[in-house]
Amino acid sequence: MTGWLVVAAVGAATVALKASGPLLLGGRRLPAPVLAVVGLLAPALLAGLIATNTFATGQALVVDARVPGVAAAGVVAWFRAPLIVVVLVAAVVTAAARAAGMA
Repeated sequence: MTGWLVVAAVGAATVALKASGPLLLGGRRLPAPVLAVVGLLAPALLAGLIATNTFATGQALVVDARVPGVAAAGVVAWFRAPLIVVVLVAAVVTAAARAAGMA
């Protein structure tokens, strides 16, 4: 039951944080430097999530078949391939790495 309590608390905190912006700013425009930082938050968060999910297993850092898959996806994404192609390339490279014996 404690786990669900934590999920509910985090959900409530998320709603409160998302609601606080419009309530506090109320239609005012943010200064340009703040907008620049806000624009960088999503890519930084996404990069952190990708790194954590690629290299972490529990409390340990692990290099396994996910690493070449994410690297291949990064290369394909760099060349502006459609998202479905990026996902398919990552899946194929990861499957090939696992088939080759990479854990």
